[in-house]
Amino acid sequence: MRQKDNLYGRADEQTTISDTLADAARGEGRALVVRGEAGIGKSALLERAASAAKPMRVLRATGTESESGLAFAALHQLLWPVTSRLDALPEPQRDAVAGALGLAATRSDDRFLVSAGVLSLLIEAAADHGLLVVADDFQWIDRASADALLFAARRLGSERIAMLLAVRGEAPTPGLPELSLKGLDQDSATALLAERAAPAQEVGARLVELTGGNPLALRETVELLTPDQLAGRAALPEPLPVGAGIFGEQVRKLPGDTRRALLVAALENGGDLGLVLDIAGAEVHALRPAENAELVTVGSAIRFRHPLVRSAVHAAASAADRREAHLALAARVRDPDRRAWHRAAATVGQDEEVAAELTASAERARERGGYADASAALVRAAELTPDPEARAVRLAAAATSAWLGGRPGQAESCLAEARSLAERPEFAQLRGRFELNSGDAAEALRILRTGESLEMLADACEAASYVGDVEALVELGRRAEAFPESFLRDVVAGIGAMLGGDRDRAAVMLRRALERKGELSEAAQFLWACAAASYLGEFDSAAELVAMAGRAARVSGMVGQLPVVLEFVATAERIEGRFADSAAIAEEGLELAREAGYTNSVAAHLANLAAVAAIQGREDDCARHAHDALAIAIPHRLGLRASIARYALGLLDLGMGRYAASHDRFTSMVAVGPPPTVWRSTPDRVEAAVGCGDLDTARAALAAYERWSASAGTPQARALLARCRALTGDDTAFEEAMALHPEGFERARTALLYGERLRRLHRPGEARSHLRYAAETFERAGAEPWARRAHDELRAAGEARTRPDRDMFAALTPQELRIAKLVAGGASSKEVAAQLFLSPRTVEYHLYKIYPKLGVTSRTELALVVLRMAGESAHGML
Repeated sequence: MRQKDNLYGRADEQTTISDTLADAARGEGRALVVRGEAGIGKSALLERAASAAKPMRVLRATGTESESGLAFAALHQLLWPVTSRLDALPEPQRDAVAGALGLAATRSDDRFLVSAGVLSLLIEAAADHGLLVVADDFQWIDRASADALLFAARRLGSERIAMLLAVRGEAPTPGLPELSLKGLDQDSATALLAERAAPAQEVGARLVELTGGNPLALRETVELLTPDQLAGRAALPEPLPVGAGIFGEQVRKLPGDTRRALLVAALENGGDLGLVLDIAGAEVHALRPAENAELVTVGSAIRFRHPLVRSAVHAAASAADRREAHLALAARVRDPDRRAWHRAAATVGQDEEVAAELTASAERARERGGYADASAALVRAAELTPDPEARAVRLAAAATSAWLGGRPGQAESCLAEARSLAERPEFAQLRGRFELNSGDAAEALRILRTGESLEMLADACEAASYVGDVEALVELGRRAEAFPESFLRDVVAGIGAMLGGDRDRAAVMLRRALERKGELSEAAQFLWACAAASYLGEFDSAAELVAMAGRAARVSGMVGQLPVVLEFVATAERIEGRFADSAAIAEEGLELAREAGYTNSVAAHLANLAAVAAIQGREDDCARHAHDALAIAIPHRLGLRASIARYALGLLDLGMGRYAASHDRFTSMVAVGPPPTVWRSTPDRVEAAVGCGDLDTARAALAAYERWSASAGTPQARALLARCRALTGDDTAFEEAMALHPEGFERARTALLYGERLRRLHRPGEARSHLRYAAETFERAGAEPWARRAHDELRAAGEARTRPDRDMFAALTPQELRIAKLVAGGASSKEVAAQLFLSPRTVEYHLYKIYPKLGVTSRTELALVVLRMAGESAHGML
């Protein structure tokens, strides 16, 4: 038998991999992609790493071309040994993973939830001695498994987990470090050849040149050469065999019954010996020639020595032989998904029965969150479908699945092909949604406003809001009024009426919609309710509704739409003055949006991060995030996102006391910004105008703000209006605003402005209490420019006060802060993990770091600190 091959010329690569494992053993999780051509030595490096990983646990999976369309097939290989640990996961994650692996009837159609569950299960598996995950031939791993593994690989953090992914070709592995394997140098190649046949020096040099130093090609080629060729007395074969051709000649020389058995084994993938021999009509001795040639090993199963042997067997068979083998396997396998794919591979031309079977397989993959694999199955089903209309429907379904699987390019291609076969309203709606999430929002509006259903009008309303097209919103609202009264109809019609100037009628419809809040259950519904509250000027109520949307999305899944929901959640947290929470949610949403290919959602999260950075006085971060957001928003005609990025820059200037620059930015927003952003920024615009002495502009802005907020009934909305009145001359309105404001950042801003006014009126004693409150609130919120301004005013008012150190929360990372607040609100580690896509062990690890930072030793003490330091009731936040 073939001896274990030495690894020549791979000392540096082995050191890199050893360092990866050592980092993981110390609690610094690492993932590494080992990329290179077939035969370059990827598998050998992974095998050497697995052998050296003790005491780490090792989990393995190997991709095979025949299973690349079966959702979660590779995860089944990888995770089967640790399924006993599933009960340690939060219930939503446990059920999602169990459903994906076929261990439970309960399934999740949210791929993010499945991915989070896979990460949690890997962390559980690493609990004792650490974990090494080895995934070979990653380019052939089914897409659902690949997505979950890549999700986990990017989030290893402080876990004792190393992941090694061996990839051939250009299969994407975004965000992961890579180790690229090249051919061996001359000295290493010479040493490798010497252990085989020691060719003449000039022959060895020529072999290295012709094979590019590929170790497998060198080993196999030298064994095919004659003594004369090795000695240089005869010419080398032209061309030298490469790729699958390395083994092609050996396969072609095998007896017919051996080749038939190997073909069945190659297509069956599991290599079940009895099944293979039965289908091939062969006895076990038929495999002996392949064993003697060291192409396979035979035990209870048939194992190919190298993936290229499998490829060579496949290539050596005729198309008719391959179809015959697939058909025989379809008749014998029990798994319905494998049977469907075997039947599809055996079919020539079109066959509705086979297409329907493959469509059913796609639906099962969708139910488990395997959208990309469902899309592949639907594309093949469409190819098999005789009826053009039915083919178009299946292609559109493939487009939807590809989109939800984070492959927008493939989605658009499938939809374009569907539209070439048939034109249906749902195809147009789908195209509009694709554009709205990743393309040109104005084009999305053009497409969606042609629809006649209320749902399509609502989508068009959303697109018009993103663009900032007021005329379109008014028109869509009028069209929506033709539909029977319902929650969605009232929101769309109410928005249109509000922008059309009929505020009283708009308020009736929007209020009626909000009265149905108790009937809502889906995240999308809560977001529409948020829109209703926003157009009434009640941004505090809107923030509460967004929080409900976020909770609904995390608990039930939103079929891949979580990044979009988190846009609104992050914004609401910012408006409520919870800036660290807002930044943490936006960072999470940004990462998920990039993974999902939701380009426009990326812009939204960047714009919100710019606004948070502005409040915190991080000028460079604010400018960078705003620039990146505008780089997407402007060409994609996302007026809403562009206006928020510009608003962030104006808010930064305002906080820094650059009133003229701030005033200019806010004034420019009035001309181009969508109404909600213009309205919401009016209190800032009034403050900037007053700060640079432009009272006329401030009063004009106030008048518009009064008209718009006439229907607003919440204390915060009335407080902001009172503050604007106070700034433009009505000093008594400051007391009204302070009485109406709930605790938080906006109340502190009013207190600062009131304190400044009192000091300038030579009433320093009265000013100091307001300024002191403002300074302390800004410090807690991490609003550095505002805190500095408040302390400067305090000193000017006669209080010799040094700025305190920032509170203990400043020592926490955004993730730690969110965990601390959730735990303080009474959430268990499993409940926190379920909300934040973490594992319970990761939550416990963070708590281990949080306790000493806050000087506490228990959850009860943590709750008391959160209550005292945050200045609000301890409660869980998204």
